[in-house]
Amino acid sequence: MKKAISVILTALIAFSCLSISFAQEDKQAGFGDYEHVFIIGIDGLGAALTKVDSPNFDRIFKDNAYRHDAKTEYITTSGQNWGSILTGVDYETHGFNNSNTDTSQPKRVSDSPNNSIFYYVRKAFPDAKLSAFTHWLNIEHGIIESDIGVKKVNRWSDPMVEDAIVNYFQMGNAPKLMFVQLDDVDHAAHTYGGFSDEYYEAAKTADTRLGNIYDAIEAKGLMKDSLFILVADHGETDNGHGGQTKEESSAVLAVAGHSVNAVELNEEACNRDVAAIALYALGIYIPEHFTATVPDELFGESREKTVEPNPIDTSEKIKHDLLYIFIRFANLIVGMFDFIEL
Repeated sequence: MKKAISVILTALIAFSCLSISFAQEDKQAGFGDYEHVFIIGIDGLGAALTKVDSPNFDRIFKDNAYRHDAKTEYITTSGQNWGSILTGVDYETHGFNNSNTDTSQPKRVSDSPNNSIFYYVRKAFPDAKLSAFTHWLNIEHGIIESDIGVKKVNRWSDPMVEDAIVNYFQMGNAPKLMFVQLDDVDHAAHTYGGFSDEYYEAAKTADTRLGNIYDAIEAKGLMKDSLFILVADHGETDNGHGGQTKEESSAVLAVAGHSVNAVELNEEACNRDVAAIALYALGIYIPEHFTATVPDELFGESREKTVEPNPIDTSEKIKHDLLYIFIRFANLIVGMFDFIEL
């Protein structure tokens, strides 16, 4: 009888271990692989890094994923596109523009429709540090919620934004999610034209700032567990932006991380996909209403879209923990019967 019980318990243990093994094999590539996500947004950059020397872009994304002409929103203005990048839906859904996000409007709060990715990260990680460093105030005022504990730093020049970020990491901060928006490239285009020498010089300077921010993160030992993303809201023409020309509606999208494939992202990639990529990397299910997606080729050889109405799903962790407790208990019982037989 004792031997029979021992055999049964051993079989149950083996089955439990096999279940865990299958669960681990079914884990989708890249999902929850990262402790931190850093999003660097450069306003107006478009595909300009293909026209200038960009040593920092090259070293960061050399063996990672990128596309220089990812799709923008149909209307190529900042409010519409930063809104989509941060909420994961198209501009017709979120409704943001340059006017309704400025300081003449009330600050955005968490009970608004089409929440930002900061909202979902806060719900999944209640005690995590979240931060946003911007040059254009509209993003912090009208797009990112003001009541979910995001540290917001707004400065009126890109050098000051960069300095604030470097100082933030030197003080030992390790945010779960950080968003950065730099504005001088767009300013150069509005002042001198999108095909001007000044515009391309501003793009080169933006590449330098990109490298300095990356190095500040790496100096604190965070990059090994981090996903690092570069994105632009739109490109430029010599007459500004807002239309649908190739130059305006192309935007760099690049992703670096330890489980990211070295690929050129497919032609369907959009700048708003940043929202889905960020949540997915942190192990947060992508909300059903998102039109942003994680490009299939980004993580692993193939990957199905992970969608769950509830952005916080702890069921798999609970199952794993219960199986672990059962195994420990079963091992104890088997040991007791073996001892009695002796």
